[in-house]
Amino acid sequence: MGNPNEQPVTAPVPAAEAPAGDVEDQTPQTAQTHGPAFGVSAIVRRWRREDFLKRGSLATRVSGLIFSILSFLIMVCNNHGDWRTFHHFNEYRYFVAISIMSMIYTGAQTFRQINELSTGKQVIDPKTFAIVDFYGDQILAYFLMSSFSAAVPLTNNLRELGDNLFTDSSVAAITMQFFAFAAVAISAGISGCKFFNQQYI
Repeated sequence: MGNPNEQPVTAPVPAAEAPAGDVEDQTPQTAQTHGPAFGVSAIVRRWRREDFLKRGSLATRVSGLIFSILSFLIMVCNNHGDWRTFHHFNEYRYFVAISIMSMIYTGAQTFRQINELSTGKQVIDPKTFAIVDFYGDQILAYFLMSSFSAAVPLTNNLRELGDNLFTDSSVAAITMQFFAFAAVAISAGISGCKFFNQQYI
């Protein structure tokens, strides 16, 4: 007879028979399997978004530069003798001054962005340029809007005296500057996206 105080011996459960649905065993494997994939895809999406913003910003700056040059040239060449000369009117002189400012700003920004895309290097800290772009685009858009807004009433008053080559040229210049304003306004929106993205990096 055996000892009544002796405890029955229980065979150990083999490791292979452990439940297959153990959450603690599967969670690390899932993280290791899917974590890097999600990280790489997020980085790729971010790179694509940044590349899209850079190219979109460059396109709007080039458009703003072209329209600013056209508005400047049309207004400066708007000299037809007697009173039909742009420099006889303060509104048109202001219009030309803002066109020059727009050409300088958009030209400098276009050159900088083309240089960055071709070399892949940035001379100044990106955060600094993000601030300059954000505020610079908004200020220029405001001045462009104010300049053609001042020229429109004057042109309408002159057209009441009769349509002529002088007023038609003024309308063409104002139209070009409106397009320049639209391009700079879009650029300001893109600069805003880049600026606020920089704040969270």
